[in-house]
Amino acid sequence: MKKILCIILVLSILLSMLFLYNILGKKNNKVQETFMTYISLINEQKYEEMYNMISETAKSSISKEDFIKRNKNIYEGIDAVNINVDITDVKKEKEVTKLTYNENMSTSAGNINFSNIVKIVKENKEYKINWSSSLIFPELRNTDKVRISSIEAERGEILDRNDEKLASNGNISKVGIVPGKLGENKEEEILKISELLGVSTDYINSQISASYVQDDTFVPIKKVSADNTELKEKLLDIPGIMITSEASRVYPLGEEIAHLIGYVQPINEEELKENAGKGYNSDSLIGKTGLEFAYEDTLRGIDGVEIYIEDENGNRLKTLAKQDKKDGKDVKLTIDSNIQKQVYNQMKEDKGFFVVMQPKTGEIFACVSTPSYNSNDFVLGITNSQWDALNNDESKPLYNRFLQSYCPGSTFKPITAAIGLTTGKLTTDTTFSYSGLSWQKDKSWGSDYITTLTEYGGTKNIANALIHSDNIFFAQAALQIGSKTFCESLDKLGFNEQIDFPLTLKKSQYSNSDKAMSTEKKLADSGYGQGDILVNPIHIASIYSAFANEGNMVKPYIEYKENGAIEYLKENVFTVDVANTIKEDLIQVVENPEGTANDMKINGITIAGKTGTAELKNSMNDTESGTLGWFNCFTINYESNDMLIVSMVENTQDNRDGGSHYLIKKIRSLFVK
Repeated sequence: MKKILCIILVLSILLSMLFLYNILGKKNNKVQETFMTYISLINEQKYEEMYNMISETAKSSISKEDFIKRNKNIYEGIDAVNINVDITDVKKEKEVTKLTYNENMSTSAGNINFSNIVKIVKENKEYKINWSSSLIFPELRNTDKVRISSIEAERGEILDRNDEKLASNGNISKVGIVPGKLGENKEEEILKISELLGVSTDYINSQISASYVQDDTFVPIKKVSADNTELKEKLLDIPGIMITSEASRVYPLGEEIAHLIGYVQPINEEELKENAGKGYNSDSLIGKTGLEFAYEDTLRGIDGVEIYIEDENGNRLKTLAKQDKKDGKDVKLTIDSNIQKQVYNQMKEDKGFFVVMQPKTGEIFACVSTPSYNSNDFVLGITNSQWDALNNDESKPLYNRFLQSYCPGSTFKPITAAIGLTTGKLTTDTTFSYSGLSWQKDKSWGSDYITTLTEYGGTKNIANALIHSDNIFFAQAALQIGSKTFCESLDKLGFNEQIDFPLTLKKSQYSNSDKAMSTEKKLADSGYGQGDILVNPIHIASIYSAFANEGNMVKPYIEYKENGAIEYLKENVFTVDVANTIKEDLIQVVENPEGTANDMKINGITIAGKTGTAELKNSMNDTESGTLGWFNCFTINYESNDMLIVSMVENTQDNRDGGSHYLIKKIRSLFVK
């Protein structure tokens, strides 16, 4: 009996201990949850809610306003993010629970790690944090400050193939007013400044009447280009004007290369959040568009930063984190500034684009979209009126045309021919019988016809059809190839595929729906570059390069490399014989007196090319949508470097020269000095 009583007693003690352990465990869990909630509020920057979690004792030593200000200034001032804690020990001492923990945070100067202790008390049945400044950093007293100092890093520059600067670290001029020197005719002088700088008199008056401004204060009004000497001379004739110099990003070619290079601007709040932990701060510049954006991680410098604790007398007590300055790296491009400028100046009054590429290597020599804008305007500080003018301009100067996709018209015919020959659906001897300038397969097409521009004598074969740009031949060729083979072949050329390039290129396509070439008429139209066919300029440059590379599509690239191996985007898309056959036919488009591009013939230079006019009709009776003029060509064994040129100009229906021939005149300037 005694033995049984002993067992019962032992079990009772064990159960009591277990019960007590569970109660204490639950309390410990509640204490830890309270602290972890507090840490999550720091990460969420909810400082007011943090204040509600601290003890009454802590609140008696700091007001809510001062608590919010201190925590916000420190955590956000050092760009603290991803704050994590790991509790390593829990000790209960009378009415206080002490949690020992390790903390890690990312800051603008790198990671900060430390061990610390937090005291948690129970007040009115709730756990509260006995806060002091040491909870932010163990060594931080309530009278100390957390300071941050930085050394600005240089952003890498963007250079062309000959080391000419396309985006550089230069200087701009800052125009300001010293109010006390404006003189007696203050209103007249302000009006002159307003007219010269393009800013309102209201803005100028608001700046010079700010509370901090004294008579001898330099009040910045607007930044202008350092080389705008004419404007600066006019401004300096006005009393009270002062001009200083300031380091800045500068774009020497301005609008000539704006769509390709893009621009930088101060980082915004959303971008700061997206790039948390990468060393950006509220004063950072960041690439917004173009290659400035694409190569941001390479170009951006990382400022040297030191975070330290300072006492109330300005004495440095402890360095918390330090990061050495790291300048950004330069990016050298394959772009040739001379070609870029020459092509831009030929096209600047038009809506269109030029892409110039080396057909053997894939090096991009020029990428031009017109009309353009000036990247420097965004760095200098674009005004609301300038921004509205750019956005509301019907010619869309902000629209980057060489990144888009377009109906290629007859420049697509060599591709149809090459597909037919490669798949065996056509031969060089394939002929079709028809006459006149319009044709339909049968009566099932109703009122729909394929039309072509000119009749010609001789055999209706691939060579003659390319020379005379015969829509009817290539419509019938597409029908003979068949929808399945045609679409599969286009897929092999990279249609419906994102082309690897630093800037995002719109995909080339052959259908607007899931049903590819849904009708015979659509397939027929696709054969001569109409229907739903859309091509990206850089992509079609790669496809055309296959005619110069024995059937291999070279991979376009824009970052310069010394003697790098040639890369192909797609290999063996056409056979060697087919590629050479189409190349010879395209030479005849230029050389043959009846060729549609005969005006591109230049003595001593062998050029293969194809003209094209794309009709943007929504129906057979549509006369409003206009046309696109195209000309694609490439040189063969031209001096030291061959060029492959893809060009397009919009709204050619009103151009007496026709779009292709209008472009040919401009392209000839690259060869005929």
